Amino acid sequence: MRLEKGAPMPVEGTLRDTWAVIPAAGVGARLRPHTYTTPKAMLHVAGRPIIGHILDRVAAAGIERVALIVGAMGDQVVDYARRTHAFREVAFRVQTERKGLGHAIWMSREVVADAPALIVYGDTIFEGDLTLAFEADADGAIGVKRVDDPSRFGVVRVEGDRIVGLVEKPTTFVSDLAIPGVNFFRNTALLYDCLNELIERGIVTLGEYQATDAFAVMIERGGVLKPFPVEAWYDCGAPDAVLDTNRHLLEKLPPPDLKGQAIVVPPAFVASSARVKNAVIGPHVSIAEGATVENAVVRDSIIGANAVVRDCVLDRSLVGNGAVVQGGAQRLNVGDSSEIIFR
Repeated sequence: MRLEKGAPMPVEGTLRDTWAVIPAAGVGARLRPHTYTTPKAMLHVAGRPIIGHILDRVAAAGIERVALIVGAMGDQVVDYARRTHAFREVAFRVQTERKGLGHAIWMSREVVADAPALIVYGDTIFEGDLTLAFEADADGAIGVKRVDDPSRFGVVRVEGDRIVGLVEKPTTFVSDLAIPGVNFFRNTALLYDCLNELIERGIVTLGEYQATDAFAVMIERGGVLKPFPVEAWYDCGAPDAVLDTNRHLLEKLPPPDLKGQAIVVPPAFVASSARVKNAVIGPHVSIAEGATVENAVVRDSIIGANAVVRDCVLDRSLVGNGAVVQGGAQRLNVGDSSEIIFR
């Protein structure tokens, strides 16, 4: 079924039917060793997993149905979504082969059918007014934001209020309007048909089936795509990017009250089940549930669930779930269940 031009669906009706499609199958190679034992979407940033921040924004938009495309250890992502959010439906598909973002979205076709879909890339924590996308009179609305280096992203060319072209990681300047990874489609039948064309014809860019290429095919077939502004988006693809995202998101949280057990330099987050004693925490520190931090100074760092940090100074560090760090002043990137003791 194709939506006729000039007949936008009411926002309320759109949200009742809409699926949020979240491709979260990435292996997170740049985030190893953490992603050897934890899916990238489950890494903690500012008090909760990356996927938790995304699901919060999906739920706040009024969407009640979620389709997750997951990879290795994807059961952790699916379980988290079902356990922590009151969605009406949580479906999932497993992408066993890494064939690209376009392929991941294509895998949701049987779940979504011809319902509207909000597609949010699984490593993109975003801020923006989604009603601008829901209200757009178009087959699809693509979130955009101006960037300094468009060669790192898919970009769009806009004429008037329409997108007239899309290029994935252009080698010469095309536009500085990047696609952060938040897109809404009313006409999902056309979207999936264009994705199917890429896959059947083996059309790949940079060795993968790209969502950007499918959006371009939609335009070639007469589909109308319009841009809407994304206020901010935070990349979580590498350790420094995760720490920078942690810094931004912590600014929005109230300071923790540790009842005099430690000094807190806000912004910071400390889970209620964490044990922090004789320590200086912050600024820009996130300590997950069950963690222990004693006799330590921790700055600009993320301490994972059930980790132990004692007798040390940490700065700009990632400490994985269940890891133990003791002694010394260091900048560390310590995977889950590791143990580092300086004597």
